Formats: sequence, structure tokens, C-alpha cells
Amino acid sequence: MLVRLLYASRVVGGMNQELISDILAKARKNNPSAGLTGVLCYGGEIFLQVLEGGRDQVNAVYGKILRDPRHKDMVLLEYGEIAERHFNNWTMGQVNLSKLNPSVLLKYSSLPQLDPYTVSGKASMALLEELIAIASIVGHA
Repeated sequence: MLVRLLYASRVVGGMNQELISDILAKARKNNPSAGLTGVLCYGGEIFLQVLEGGRDQVNAVYGKILRDPRHKDMVLLEYGEIAERHFNNWTMGQVNLSKLNPSVLLKYSSLPQLDPYTVSGKASMALLEELIAIASIVGHA
């Protein structure tokens, strides 16, 4: 059974390239053997991440993220069974939202900045799906 999980968190200790690189490297190393795919978006001090894969595997990884001291203010935005993956092209794609046209963020939020704490999970997922459509996700399978 495939599931999709979408969560948001705030970074502890400040966002920096070393942190992003470490998270992506670990995901890209571990996700293929677990059958996981997804995307990590980041902007300001906020992470927005979607994970797709088997229910047990997605829940196990989310449990590890919940215990990761680099994250705080974790909130589960969406979780459910899916018929097919939307993010199957990436073991862990990435989007640096500071490099995105602000109008894309404004389409889904009251301000042109990433703040999944003030919008619905559906709006956050719609943003991620648009990022696929406009080819803003970088990374590799």
C-alpha cells in the first residue's frame, strides 16, 4: 500500500547549506532501498517535505524526522493512501524557495513566502504539484 505524507517544520539553529546538503545526502542514500521518493522544499527557516512510499517505510522515516533535533514545530499537513506516486522521479528532490518567483508562492498563500503553518495541507500540496509542472524541482532519482 502506497501512502503520501506531507509535513512542515522549522529548523533549529538556522538554515544553512551544510544542513540542506546533509539531509539530502542521507535521504538519497537511504531512500532507494526503502522505496521512498519525495521532495524537500526550504525557505527562510521552514521545511516543507513530502514523502511517498510503502506505509511502514514512510511512517518509519517520519518517526525518525520527528526525533531529529534539527526540526521543531513539526506539523503533519496531509497523510493518506495513494493510487500512484506524484514524486516518483526523485529519491529526494529539492526546491530552494528563495530562488522561486514569488508569484508562485503568492498563488497559494496570503504572502509571497513559504508558510505552511497558515495555509491548508491541500494548498501546500498544490504548491508542490505546481513545482513539478514548472520544473522547479532539482535532484535525481
